[in-house]
Amino acid sequence: MRAWELQEAGWKQKDIAQALGVSEGAVSQWFKKARTLGVQALRHRPPPGAQARLSAQQMKQLPALLDRGAEAFGFRGDVWTTARVVAMIKQQLGVSYHRAHGSRLLRRVKQSLQKPIQRASQRDEAAIATWKKERWPALKKRLPRKNAR
Repeated sequence: MRAWELQEAGWKQKDIAQALGVSEGAVSQWFKKARTLGVQALRHRPPPGAQARLSAQQMKQLPALLDRGAEAFGFRGDVWTTARVVAMIKQQLGVSYHRAHGSRLLRRVKQSLQKPIQRASQRDEAAIATWKKERWPALKKRLPRKNAR
């Protein structure tokens, strides 16, 4: 709209482009659009895109569903991963998403992604504590340099 106003004021196309920080080609396209569709066609519109799969009402339900915990939906462990979130949405709301989109959905409802801690079932906590206390300090000490003075 500002480019059109400047043109109406008698500015040259290259001066308009420089003043607005765009290419002359962009200004040319704007003027062509204004001539063919009218000046109102220059007003900003949000870019077109796919409609949201979940309705506004379903998005409002999502935090309550997440608050019930993952185990309430048959998952082992009460941790929400992206794969679990999209599986729960498919099961409860009948809407399919790719698992990579689960983090975006969580962000929209102001929830955070949780990552399960994966530890070996044979893990010996006492042995780990002993190693950290006795062996690690010795390994951590710096070895002398070959040509140290």
